[in-house]
Amino acid sequence: MNEARGTTDDDAVAELQSIRQSIDNIDAAVIHMLAERFKYTQRVGYLKAAAGMPAADPSREQIQVARLRALAAESHLDPAFAEKFLNFIVAEVIHHHERIAVGEL
Repeated sequence: MNEARGTTDDDAVAELQSIRQSIDNIDAAVIHMLAERFKYTQRVGYLKAAAGMPAADPSREQIQVARLRALAAESHLDPAFAEKFLNFIVAEVIHHHERIAVGEL
């Protein structure tokens, strides 16, 4: 028993398992949301390729970074982390758009 907190080790293990299940559920939701996001960005890639537009759109990316940093701050998430996360996603999207443009996807 953890007398300082009034819990037993079994209680702590049960709570840990419950929290981890919640984390696993959130991870699954994040993956599903990313998959859905990439379905839409793939459509964007095909539209850009058909119109002869470049894969990257720096002005759109700047707007998105500012928007996500603000959302992160409102959600008590480190805005710098949110920006890194978005940059990682955008780099992958641009890579897909480049592949679409040359007929690889």
